[in-house]
Amino acid sequence: MRGGCTVAGRRKKQRNELDYPDWILNALAVLKPPEKLTVSEWADKYRILSELDSASPGHWRTSKTPYLRKVMDAFNDDFVHDISFCAGSQLGKTTAEQNMLGYAVAQDPGPMLVVYPTKELAKFTSEKRLQPMIRLSPALSKKFKERESKDLELAFDSMYIALTGANSASDLSSRPVRYVFFDEIDKFPKWTGTEASPLELAAERTKTFYNYKIVKVSSPTLEKGNIWQGWLTADVQYRYYVPCPHCGEMQILEFGQIKWPDGADENEAKAAACYECKYCHESIDDRHKPAMLRGGEWQGVHQKSGRPAKVAFHLNSIYSPWLTFGDVAAKFIVSKDEPALLMNFINSWLAEPWEDKSSRLKSDVVMAKALPYDKGRMPAAAQLLTVGVDVQLDHFYYSVRAWGPHMTSWLVDWGKVYTWPDIETVIYRDYADTNGEIHNINLACIDSGYNTDEVYAFCAYHMEVAVPTKGASRPLKTRYTSSAIDKSQAGFGLFLYEMDTTQMKNFIASRIGIDPGAPGSWNVYRDIEREYADQICSEQRVEKKDKKGRTSIVWEKIGSHTANHLLDCETNNVLAAEKLGVRFLIESQPEDPEDEEPEDDWLGVGKDWI
Repeated sequence: MRGGCTVAGRRKKQRNELDYPDWILNALAVLKPPEKLTVSEWADKYRILSELDSASPGHWRTSKTPYLRKVMDAFNDDFVHDISFCAGSQLGKTTAEQNMLGYAVAQDPGPMLVVYPTKELAKFTSEKRLQPMIRLSPALSKKFKERESKDLELAFDSMYIALTGANSASDLSSRPVRYVFFDEIDKFPKWTGTEASPLELAAERTKTFYNYKIVKVSSPTLEKGNIWQGWLTADVQYRYYVPCPHCGEMQILEFGQIKWPDGADENEAKAAACYECKYCHESIDDRHKPAMLRGGEWQGVHQKSGRPAKVAFHLNSIYSPWLTFGDVAAKFIVSKDEPALLMNFINSWLAEPWEDKSSRLKSDVVMAKALPYDKGRMPAAAQLLTVGVDVQLDHFYYSVRAWGPHMTSWLVDWGKVYTWPDIETVIYRDYADTNGEIHNINLACIDSGYNTDEVYAFCAYHMEVAVPTKGASRPLKTRYTSSAIDKSQAGFGLFLYEMDTTQMKNFIASRIGIDPGAPGSWNVYRDIEREYADQICSEQRVEKKDKKGRTSIVWEKIGSHTANHLLDCETNNVLAAEKLGVRFLIESQPEDPEDEEPEDDWLGVGKDWI
């Protein structure tokens, strides 16, 4: 070009103002340190999703799944050496792991081992996911030595990636590595031949590196599974809290807060389901979810003292931007009656370990407590009647229980109603015993956790038979305490009864162990419904340690999908029995004819005097 220079010439002149030879400039370019990026920043800049790997191929954007940012960036923390990501399906967990892998190759190279459940899966993933990812990213492809690579060993300028299956002991223990990535570790075999577990064998390979990283990603299976144990043993456990679009309260998304009409089938639930805020109880629909995810943050729910070296993240599929609340509800409806399908829902959607098998065994124990009397009736040996009510946002659960000496009890009735007049009917209707004698409710204990003002107003109006209750937030020295809510001048008024729910549930559990019908037993009527038995067994006792290392026993739900309303009703029945003094009842004595007073015979001619 006349009177000027080419663009390339201008760039070369600008680049070589000091007239260094090209070979020096090339050498300096090699020594230039990599950009200072986090994993999420690197992925946003260099990761390109292939058609083989994603339904939305193209540039990766962390903003679509903002909950993955902290998970990926934990890889940049020098003090963190072990990362566990326990997550459901449709969340991008495997892609996040691949972003960490790509970052290590491009930014901080070191020998790497990637472990899959089997060697066949490792080969498939290498061909269909990892190699396409490497070729599409300029930051990776320029370092990739494709001719020197094999499916199970990928070569780069200054490192290699070895891929293997968890069932190959020799591959897991054959070389030192700085990075170990485990994918779907709950599908790993427990043992590798006669060797130790695959996780132990692979982790042993990192001992010679002070700056090693171990990354474990999987959906859980059982509580003793690898990923759930990684979650339980972490120095800090993170859960993702999102803001309610109505009240702004931060909360984790839980399956129990997804609501749909009673009796709805799969399609009806899918169309009508919404999420209910656990604080303001307003409905949240799917259009709110993207903003909630962007406003979310990871919070440590359990943290050990000191700087954490092992971190764990937990996320269920309700957070997925590709799933609606209706999708989750519909999946549950089609899964709930088939154990295999329900297990998949709990593991792969709720990201929780499968525990329902043990729960069902316990509910069989409850059903075995049935005695030969009908629903709605009470044995003649019963002397008092109580009702426990669990109040929900727009409905009530109740259970009616009869009591006799030795704290023996019998279930009389249970159900679900929708209005306060329905609760009045339960409280004031007549209940007949097996001899036909009529009894009435002696005391109703009504939980005031929901709709507190309504509960107080109802109990104040029916003060002769109903009291408000709540579970104590701390252990109590006694089973319950009481405090005045609205004390009148005469010294009478409405009292709130606060109970130690752990003590009440311990009482129920201990009584279930007594043979049906024996003194002190906890009984149910014939043909008791499975739903009732399942809800009574919806919680289990676990050990908890506080910050001072003190151990206590508490009750926790077996899973977020389980309902425990009727168990709460029964704890209120136990409270009512304690308040009524049931433990001081004595057995009624049959009348002895010899003890009857003789009739007056003032004529002296006997009873046949006519």
